[in-house]
Amino acid sequence: MKNFFSIIGGMGTEATESYIHVLNKRTPAHSDQDYLNYILVNHATIPDRTDYILDNSKPNPLVPLMDDIKQQSSLKPNFFVIPCNTAHYFYSKLQSITDIPILHMPKEAVKEIGLVYPKAKKVGLIATRGTIYDGIYDNEISNFNYELVKPTKHIEDETMDLIYKYIKEKNIVNAELYHHILDEMINEMKCDVVILGCTELSLAQERASDHNYPLVDAQSVLVDRTIDMALHNKQK
Repeated sequence: MKNFFSIIGGMGTEATESYIHVLNKRTPAHSDQDYLNYILVNHATIPDRTDYILDNSKPNPLVPLMDDIKQQSSLKPNFFVIPCNTAHYFYSKLQSITDIPILHMPKEAVKEIGLVYPKAKKVGLIATRGTIYDGIYDNEISNFNYELVKPTKHIEDETMDLIYKYIKEKNIVNAELYHHILDEMINEMKCDVVILGCTELSLAQERASDHNYPLVDAQSVLVDRTIDMALHNKQK
């Protein structure tokens, strides 16, 4: 197969499925042959990224992630996509072992703010506790001179419940809780825009949102960048 990309997924599987669904839905296709060539590695047994970031004695996700990158690199994809925000904690190490570019989801999400919300100054972030603590969005937001607004401990706990207790454990989106979290970030924390910095939150947005919140969905942005890059390579 020529002109394809590789997706390192399974973190979690439902979130990866959401990425694939949106990717295929947005691809400008009128026949089977118009869709994009890709390989999906749904590596569901990769250890939890947040667990490791908060406690380095836990199993290290970097080891299987590196194995996946090395394995897929031998097949020579045009680029890699990792639809998991927290996994970008390991981005530099993963990019260092391959010459094939890896799309950087947090960086692309922050770039999108200026395009969609040019007047935004206060940028909120909701994500896993690992993403909040490891700061993978902090430098990107600072580089664009935005004021980063992180969730309070209360909002952080609610977000972890939404991600882990509902979506990861039960494959259920608690729409009321999701909307409540966004209301808190926008109305109480006074954010001009909120980044959905976890693919489970992107799944919640896909299934539950019927409100016009000022959001930048990192996974949605990643889908658009994936299509742009794949179509560019397809035309070569």
